[in-house]
Amino acid sequence: MILYHYFRSSASYRVRIALAIKGISYEKREIHLLNNGGEQFSPEYSTINPQQLVPTLVDGDAIITQSLAIIGYVEEKYPQLPTLLPGDFATRAMARSLALTIACDIHPLNNLRVLNFLKNEFDISDEQKNTWYQHWIATGFQAIESYLQQRKNPTPFCFGETPSISDVCLIPQVYNAKRYACDLTPFPIQGRSRRYNFIPLVLEEDVAATALSRWVFVFFRYLLNKRGVPRTGVAIAIPNKVRKASFANLRLFPMVEELT
Repeated sequence: MILYHYFRSSASYRVRIALAIKGISYEKREIHLLNNGGEQFSPEYSTINPQQLVPTLVDGDAIITQSLAIIGYVEEKYPQLPTLLPGDFATRAMARSLALTIACDIHPLNNLRVLNFLKNEFDISDEQKNTWYQHWIATGFQAIESYLQQRKNPTPFCFGETPSISDVCLIPQVYNAKRYACDLTPFPIQGRSRRYNFIPLVLEEDVAATALSRWVFVFFRYLLNKRGVPRTGVAIAIPNKVRKASFANLRLFPMVEELT
């Protein structure tokens, strides 16, 4: 199983989180969306994915594009592993609905190619670009917040005691909102995302590193606590020396920033 991805693509984030939760081993091949004018436009990758987008999953003869289609594929192929769909039909439909709200309504308006088009064709400034981004985040998050408030039995995650497909989509969107300095104070979503601290996004080939990465997180969280750094809103930075270890090539949610 091969995943073509870009580390900062939120659609790729979704798939990597899902694969990590389900403990599925796979090979990663990065398609850098900025280098050399965008590696997604290369003839080699265009043959694999004519849309010239990431992610793409190749599993034997199957070539699957679109993040939610990929997540659905691994969910159906490996149903015995931790499921990403809640138990009853109604809750599953609601979880899919929230995931689609993010993947189909929020994310496409703020995708890299849309932002590039606005900048290249209409010569918008960075300030205008950020205003565009922040507007659609606020609009989408208002709907999500209302949607989640309607739940009869609030749970630690969107629709249960464990992460579902809706959480898999929400995490990267909150991460990107933080990147673009969106004001999330009106939305408890930001606070809710702190519950994802234990979910690592593994970038190393060996999925077995997942368990060890959790101990790395606990260790750095302990050091920050000793220094009196509050738990809320903290970005965890893995020092360069630790990154050299085979298990350290990872990012930890939520809102992990490159600080080293």
